[in-house]
Amino acid sequence: MIVNAKQMLQKAAQGRYAVPHININNLEWTKAALTTAQELNSPIILGVTGGAAKYMVSFSTVAAMAREMDKALKLTVPVAIHLDHGSYEQCVACVEGGFSSIMFDGSHYPFDENVAKTKEMIALAHKNGLSIEAEVGSIGGEEDGVVGAGEIADAEECRIIAELGVDFLAAGIGNIHGKYPDNWAGLDFAALERIQKATAGIPLVLHGGTGISEEMIKKAISLGVAKINVNTDCQLAFASATREYIQAGKDLAGTGFDPRKLLAPGYEAIKLIIKGKMELFGSVGKA
Repeated sequence: MIVNAKQMLQKAAQGRYAVPHININNLEWTKAALTTAQELNSPIILGVTGGAAKYMVSFSTVAAMAREMDKALKLTVPVAIHLDHGSYEQCVACVEGGFSSIMFDGSHYPFDENVAKTKEMIALAHKNGLSIEAEVGSIGGEEDGVVGAGEIADAEECRIIAELGVDFLAAGIGNIHGKYPDNWAGLDFAALERIQKATAGIPLVLHGGTGISEEMIKKAISLGVAKINVNTDCQLAFASATREYIQAGKDLAGTGFDPRKLLAPGYEAIKLIIKGKMELFGSVGKA
């Protein structure tokens, strides 16, 4: 069932587990996420970047696909369709296009401008029944053309954004998008603890969930992280499984090339990744 993410993340924060945010890139990705969530009775958030939406034609196309799958698969678990790292214009498009949740990423603006734009986006989202995520302190690495230096968020700035009425907050604590380098210093848990205290229990978001150790993931959850974004793990698994299938020559056997058979190994590989994340995050059975 399609819902906004506010209640599922409040429940996760209180229960000390995290809801997986799985970035989707095509039909197979979306189906893998939804069927795995139903099988494990886990809430799930489908994350969509602007680039992914453009690849799949538009935000409204993605929302229509996810909503139709939800209906056809008779899902009983809560599912949010969420804009990931959205611009002002993308947030508006998602509100109009059938999303149930948005992220306005104003972290690259001067803080006062981030506050003003976030406040405006909160009003728009809540007026239309959507939940909204904001960001303080840019996330390191690059995702969909958005580059972050990996800043540590200021707890006081987090408090100010939280008090605007945002539903959940992404705060940079040394996490990065993509693969983590060998010299990565790890998550700044002292900063996370300061942010948790300053924001009075608002659900916190950890971007860049691929490559963070199980120990760090569990500690982050214990300190208020209720949503963890996963993308790179799924990309690597899908690409690897598809490549192995092609190299084995199986797609050329018999009657010829069948794209559904080509993509099937990638679909199964993503399901395994998502299952592992749900078990690690503690969301299994929490729908």
